[in-house]
Amino acid sequence: MQTIVKLFDSHEHAEAAIRDLETAGFGHDRLSLVRRQADAATTTTTDGATDDDASAAGVGATIGTLVGGGAGLLAGLGMLAIPGLGPVVAAGWLVAALTTAGVGAATGGIIGALTGGGVEEADAHVYAEGVRRGGSLVTVRCEDAGEAARAESILARHMPVTLRDRESQYRQEGWSRYEENDTMASPPVEQGGLGTGAGTTTTGPGLGHTRTGV
Repeated sequence: MQTIVKLFDSHEHAEAAIRDLETAGFGHDRLSLVRRQADAATTTTTDGATDDDASAAGVGATIGTLVGGGAGLLAGLGMLAIPGLGPVVAAGWLVAALTTAGVGAATGGIIGALTGGGVEEADAHVYAEGVRRGGSLVTVRCEDAGEAARAESILARHMPVTLRDRESQYRQEGWSRYEENDTMASPPVEQGGLGTGAGTTTTGPGLGHTRTGV
């Protein structure tokens, strides 16, 4: 199993990528979307409901719904709290890695969930920081290299960030690593600097770690 990870500055681009992946045959149980909870008064989900509505629904949903038991990944969006991030809107397989005791709280951090899925720890810190700053994280679990290539091609159409460029930007600002205890007071905002699809992390048993577009 290989894991493809992309960070998006635009929630709309991330959701469009999810829809295209599902259309291409990737089951929603193999996809995940995590984004920091934004201003519920101004941000909407794909079906027109506010993030506040999605959050309220998520608290009462079953974990099966959040990991892909509904009509599609986006239909299962709900809210949970992740250490260091606070409330996030999320759905998919990564939710199961974050939550074990039920919906509404995560027992572990996002770094552990990502590295447990095969993502290199250094990359996981950049992805987590991207989510903290308002980005949307999309992950895809693929059976083989062929599926991974298809997933990368689809995701690249939707303007993901270039991971190495974003890491460089953070470091120029004095950032060194994602800290779960860092109380970042500023609200999530849409970031600039959209990339071309580089910065994917591909992992798999016996394959080591391959970074594309670095």
